Amino acid sequence: MFPTRLDSSVAYDIAKAMMDGFNRHYRLFRTESARAKHRFETLDWHGQQRAQRERIEFYDLRVLECSNRLEREFKAGDQSMEVWQQVKLHYIGLLVNHHQPELAETFFNSVTTKILHRAYFQNDFIFVRPAVSTEYIENDETEKRPTYTSYYPNRDNLVDVLERMVLDFDLQRPWSDLRRDITLVASVMTDLLGDAKLRANFQVQVLTGLFFRNKGCYIVGKLINGFNEFGFALPVLHNLDDKLIIDAALFGEDDLLMLFSFARAYFMVDMEVPSAYVQYLRSMMPRKPRNEIYNALGLAKQGKTLFYRDFLQHQRHSTDQFRIAPGIKGMVMLVFDLPSFPYVFKVIKDYYPHQKDTTREQIKGKYLLVKQHDRVGRMADTLEYSEVGFPRDRFDDALIAEIEKFAPSQLEISDRDGDGHVEVIIKHVYIERRMIPLNIYLQEAFDAGGANPNDLSPTALRAREQIERGVVEYGNAIKDLVAANIFPGDMLWKNFGITRHGKVVFYDYDEIEYVTDCNFRRVPEPRNEDDEMSGEIWYSVGPRDVFPETFAPFLLGNPKVREVFMQHHADLLDVTFWQTHKERIQAGHVYDVFPYDRDKRFSQRPVA
Repeated sequence: MFPTRLDSSVAYDIAKAMMDGFNRHYRLFRTESARAKHRFETLDWHGQQRAQRERIEFYDLRVLECSNRLEREFKAGDQSMEVWQQVKLHYIGLLVNHHQPELAETFFNSVTTKILHRAYFQNDFIFVRPAVSTEYIENDETEKRPTYTSYYPNRDNLVDVLERMVLDFDLQRPWSDLRRDITLVASVMTDLLGDAKLRANFQVQVLTGLFFRNKGCYIVGKLINGFNEFGFALPVLHNLDDKLIIDAALFGEDDLLMLFSFARAYFMVDMEVPSAYVQYLRSMMPRKPRNEIYNALGLAKQGKTLFYRDFLQHQRHSTDQFRIAPGIKGMVMLVFDLPSFPYVFKVIKDYYPHQKDTTREQIKGKYLLVKQHDRVGRMADTLEYSEVGFPRDRFDDALIAEIEKFAPSQLEISDRDGDGHVEVIIKHVYIERRMIPLNIYLQEAFDAGGANPNDLSPTALRAREQIERGVVEYGNAIKDLVAANIFPGDMLWKNFGITRHGKVVFYDYDEIEYVTDCNFRRVPEPRNEDDEMSGEIWYSVGPRDVFPETFAPFLLGNPKVREVFMQHHADLLDVTFWQTHKERIQAGHVYDVFPYDRDKRFSQRPVA
């Protein structure tokens, strides 16, 4: 049966309404992102945090808003499949000359699956792969400003040109000493160039949108000379006199990967053509997946779409099996992985030990808190999916048995498409970057002789360095979390992981609390000898009471670990540390947490 002219008219109206819904969403997204500049200029840190948190909710609100409109005006859920096929064709036509086509396609998918109650990508009515190219969108003359601007200095006027580049961003705040800072930036650039001849294409490029996050503003671009390109970021901060300074010059892929880490909050950037930003950033960080760059730019739904496409492609080109993830099993989360794929899949169990007084909804609330919070480089971002299908023949039988035992409500095994391909369907899953669990990282060092001070072999010396690095980073991670008003709750080593860059990141969220919601106490003195000799607690403990001095028996059983920990982080066992931070946060103080090592800060080096 062919669609009638009336059907085609309804299909166009539905497609147009969906496009209007997306355009409204992206307009509001851009407006909120653009306001970050004013909040930075006025030192409105709480407003910046609130805006970052609220912006995450924009997408789901607009999808719901659009879905309700389509049901109200067109009874969209009752339309025939022929009409919906026409809707998609009309929508593709509306994407011509659009500046955010990939985002608009994802919005279409979200609205369509909500209305048709289809949660699967294998579907005729959504964009399983892109229908419109994002290449060369910038060549559209209606685009208001280019993605990046180029400056053409020489060795003699490099400082002058860089100073003009920074001033062109028109930050409405006095600089402490911009000339001094630019001189330091130019010195770093000059060192990078060395004695190389400046080629005809020598230039400095900068993305025209500033990158805002927490208390920082970042100028991001490239230094280009001949065939060499050096990606960079210049962090702009406020000093103690509330004047602007360039705090450091970050150069190279490793520095940028730290800045755009999956363990940090999303940037606020005003972008007309987001795909052009992603392409530019990927040229500086080729090892970073596109989905993670979209996430870093605050476009998490597009990140999810790209991740899932990459995941399907990986499955198609691999043959290994999903398995129970290595390491100590969690009480609340069941974790599995695919060895060849650098992510883990986490499913909330149906049953918890009696000491875990929690619910599925409370756990999901903790993960949402982390999503909306400034993760300060110490909490892994998560991708949340529902009704995810996996090929049954790729699942290890032991893994199926594990899910059936601990999370049966989350498991369905069926041939849902009726094509003979049996699938494992997980009802709800979180996906995170895989890291080496910190307890395993330390155990590997102990096994290599790191605990034996008399072993002077190169292997043992490296192992001792590994132990010290892991323990010091563990304490640094906790202190960064505290600065962000996060108490980890369960601080055992197994709940932290080591990234490729050697950073320790927390990833077990079911017991986290705000520091300001906790009551940090000293252990009361024993009332008598019976109390002192008793193995039982003789004092009352409230639901959010925390006794820092009791951390040691659980964390510091190994003498080598204890030695390093007490040398660098003994204050974490002192209630005063926690109470002081809690009081400062309650008083409105927002701590600085830097996405780069402190030795890169210009304040740590003299002016040449």
